Amino acid sequence: MTARPFTSVLVANRGEIARRIFATATAMGLRSVAVYVDDDADAPYVAEADEAVHLGAGYLDGAGIIEAARATGAEAVHPGYGFLSENAAFAADVLAAGLVWVGPPPAVIAAMGDKLAAKRAAKAAGVPTLPSTEDPTAGDEVGYPVLVKAAAGGGGKGMRVVTSAEQLAESVAAARREAAAGFGDDRVFLERYVARSRHVEIQILGDTHGALVHLGERECSIQRRHQKIIEESPSPAIDGAMRAAMGTAALELAAAIGYQSAGTVEFLVDEASREFFFLEVNTRLQVEHPVTEEVTGRDLVREQLRIAAGEPLGYAQDDVTFNGHAIEARLYAEDPSTGFLPATGTLTAYEPAATPMVRWDSGVTVGSVVGVRFDPMLAKVIAHAPTRSEAAGRLALALERLHLGGLSTNRDFLAATLRHPAFLAGDTTTDFIERHAPSSALVLSGEDVRRAATAAVLWVQGHHRAAAPVLAQVPSGWRNARLPAQQLVVELAGEPIEVRYESRRDGSFRLGNGGVARVHGWLPDAIDVEIDGRRATWRTTRAADRLHVQTVRGTIDLDVVPRFEVPGSTGVAGGFVAPMPGVVLDVSCRAGDEVTAGQALVVLEAMKMEHHMRAPSDGRVAEVRVVKGQQVDNGAVLLVFEHAEPDGG
Repeated sequence: MTARPFTSVLVANRGEIARRIFATATAMGLRSVAVYVDDDADAPYVAEADEAVHLGAGYLDGAGIIEAARATGAEAVHPGYGFLSENAAFAADVLAAGLVWVGPPPAVIAAMGDKLAAKRAAKAAGVPTLPSTEDPTAGDEVGYPVLVKAAAGGGGKGMRVVTSAEQLAESVAAARREAAAGFGDDRVFLERYVARSRHVEIQILGDTHGALVHLGERECSIQRRHQKIIEESPSPAIDGAMRAAMGTAALELAAAIGYQSAGTVEFLVDEASREFFFLEVNTRLQVEHPVTEEVTGRDLVREQLRIAAGEPLGYAQDDVTFNGHAIEARLYAEDPSTGFLPATGTLTAYEPAATPMVRWDSGVTVGSVVGVRFDPMLAKVIAHAPTRSEAAGRLALALERLHLGGLSTNRDFLAATLRHPAFLAGDTTTDFIERHAPSSALVLSGEDVRRAATAAVLWVQGHHRAAAPVLAQVPSGWRNARLPAQQLVVELAGEPIEVRYESRRDGSFRLGNGGVARVHGWLPDAIDVEIDGRRATWRTTRAADRLHVQTVRGTIDLDVVPRFEVPGSTGVAGGFVAPMPGVVLDVSCRAGDEVTAGQALVVLEAMKMEHHMRAPSDGRVAEVRVVKGQQVDNGAVLLVFEHAEPDGG
């Protein structure tokens, strides 16, 4: 693979990935080119590039991407991470077109992209691996529990934990379908599952002149659905001796396969035995790469671009130093209370706070639509500090101060995790969420909720006065006599909160509970108000009849209850509804079927992952309202289900 200087780069990716690469490319004086599809026409990254090309056939259209590079004069192609970043055929096509490929050689991508081939290479290099088999029916050979894994990809797709032989066939079939949908390859294999483990990876860099270094480790053990959500560097559980051993193993494997560019060698660390085992090589930049950048001070995208241009690294392993601690949290549109199912919607509020100073790598803004076609990650938030506890606190506070609304997210769950005593103690094995169950939602006291509701209602009052066509300076509810009390009812998660307030002649408000409120300042997006002697500024955004109100610990959504009831549709009794938008992959029941609790009735696909909808109890299927292949919205009725009556009922 020939490396050579270039002055422009096309990024074959989208969202925060493209924005991240554009930022470094621009800083290096390179012209940047974006590609986009219809759904991303208004995305921020498109406008930030020097030029953008529409892709009619989607982000997996390698030929269209190469043609876009030719048309715009882009000399290099950076694949980002995801999509075509680990597609060896695409890399080869880029090189055959006379363009510079920003990544490792196609042969290395092909060898490491196949997890089975990668395990063979690791064994040949003397790197320890977990017991596994390429025969997906041979669970007994590996020993239960086993992990079904896709041979051609990762990110939790095509992955299932199996605890008994009875579950194996169903799990393998589901994993094959996910792998085929996500990677175009349905091959799976079985690997020993270690329940109490840590996911630790080593960042490597290799130039075209034979130099190789590692940049230390990242721990990525906090996961849901086998997908990472919190990563950090360094690991709180890795000492100097293990770090040296893992770094050496990673470099020996990299040398054996002739690695170039940035990459990651992933390991599993057994919490009980303290042994580490090879998992895979990611031949691309990782989502969590910013934590390595923060502690080493080295821009990994810059290193990729330098290597692709043929420049030597210019430093050796002894020149790599580490400073402080960095933690990254992935902010997703998803609902932790429903098993982290992905969520869709439009961002009606999105404003990171100015302090504390953290790094926001984001691909969205107010008005961005999160659909079902792409990964639901909204942003990566990274905090760097001298100590781990300080980094965790800084990141939690930044998340709590983010003004956010319009769809369900994991923000409150992330903040709760970062402040959890077990996390702060470094107890971060891969089963952390199951063992410690951090709060999935923001928990506020009744007094805090009352204060937030009062502030929101007074903000609405100020909004009405500011919008008044005449006599806007006259207090709300004013009469040429005693000023009457007014009220507004808002709801928090369906629970009504009545706020009564009476405007007094000194400009303050007498509250219905006997308290006093005084507005010190009103803005179209905030209110500075003192309530019973406690003063705060409440960031407030209104979207139709919903108020996004910023409390000291996060954003809450208050729904303004109309004075008169608006007629609406009623729910279907016994309705078995879709918890997310998606495609119906399978319907395994018919009207009239008697079913048992836990029995799979409908399989939905969203974001290339399967979600099995199971019977909540013993009962009977009264109606089936969907068919295989049907696209359904969140809340759509799939079945009408009748619960079995208890004995004697």
